[in-house]
Amino acid sequence: MNMTADRYTRTAVLFHWAVAALIFATVPLGWYVSSLRLSPRKLELVSYHKWIGVTIFLLAVARIAWRLAHRPPERPSGMPHWQHRAADIVHWSLYALLFALPLSGWLYSSALGIPTVYLGLWQLPDLVGRNRALADTLHFTHQLLGWMLLSLLLVHVVAALKHQFVDRNGLLRRMTI
Repeated sequence: MNMTADRYTRTAVLFHWAVAALIFATVPLGWYVSSLRLSPRKLELVSYHKWIGVTIFLLAVARIAWRLAHRPPERPSGMPHWQHRAADIVHWSLYALLFALPLSGWLYSSALGIPTVYLGLWQLPDLVGRNRALADTLHFTHQLLGWMLLSLLLVHVVAALKHQFVDRNGLLRRMTI
């Protein structure tokens, strides 16, 4: 199951692209539902947004466990030290946001008094009591974390493309199956 030493494992690659796909599905969905008036359709779409968020959280837990047990491939030779450091900061910040963003959404729902029912089957416990002022703060926090995630993802993608097409060091090949 392990790839060569200069590539991520298949499992790590699958985690990476599954989370990426879910993020690119849930962010536009979140923007869209926030523009809708309260209706059965909005509630349905909010449920999908929550399901994706919980799934991202669960995948993040599994991904961190995998990452801690499996050393990532070496970075391309010739990369300046500051780029190694920047890559570490961006990667660990992305991991933190993969936890913080779904958790802030769950807290927000709890503070609104709206349960989170994963896949329509399992009701997750409320993390805080109903509190409108706290809900407003958590809504702002959730949105801010979303913008932070998108900003870091932009940095991540631009850096990967720079390494691939400017430096031509084959960095993208490490994250393909």
